[in-house]
Amino acid sequence: MTHPIIKDLKTRYTTKRYDPSKRISDEDLKVIYEAIQLSASSINSQPWKFIVIESDQAKQRLHDTFEQKFQFNQPHAKTASHTILFAHNPQYKRSDYGKVIDNDIASGRAKEENREQAFGAFAFVDLNTDESGNNNAWTKAQTYLALGNTLHVLARLGIDSTPMEGVDSAAISEIFAEELDGYICDVALAIGYRNDAEDYNLPLPKSRLPIENVLQVL
Repeated sequence: MTHPIIKDLKTRYTTKRYDPSKRISDEDLKVIYEAIQLSASSINSQPWKFIVIESDQAKQRLHDTFEQKFQFNQPHAKTASHTILFAHNPQYKRSDYGKVIDNDIASGRAKEENREQAFGAFAFVDLNTDESGNNNAWTKAQTYLALGNTLHVLARLGIDSTPMEGVDSAAISEIFAEELDGYICDVALAIGYRNDAEDYNLPLPKSRLPIENVLQVL
């Protein structure tokens, strides 16, 4: 198939080496940031923060988080143009969802008189919250919706990327404590432009299971 979407998905891959001399343009960054903001989430909860690592100082801090674990991803901290920390709220509360509803009212999507009724959707959060108020697994899952959306946007823009679950969440929580403010980062995304000479994954063919093995049309 030659559809542009399929071409995007066939050409994107997990980049293993970046060219530190190449930076993503401000114009493309604006597209990426807005696309992340527009990502889908269950009940439009948006239980996330996206922290962009751009400056040399921030890159050094990120580099330091790899001292104990996942050193194979450490080079990306400095060689990628940017890295995005996808962080989630481990205890998403009614008050958090209230901010979403109030934003809906301000935008005209919902009416003030229906505010309390709108909290009916919060039942989905209650179903995924334990007795201590922890709904970490549910909010973490929402960040992967944003991650998938971002991966395709990057492919459309011709920007390389490396999704990284190989991050030290505890170290990130410590080193970026002020920025995270209680949110947790379990996955990050390095973005930039590959080093053609050193990226061993570049020449390898795309590998996926046959479509009939993973897709059924009923």
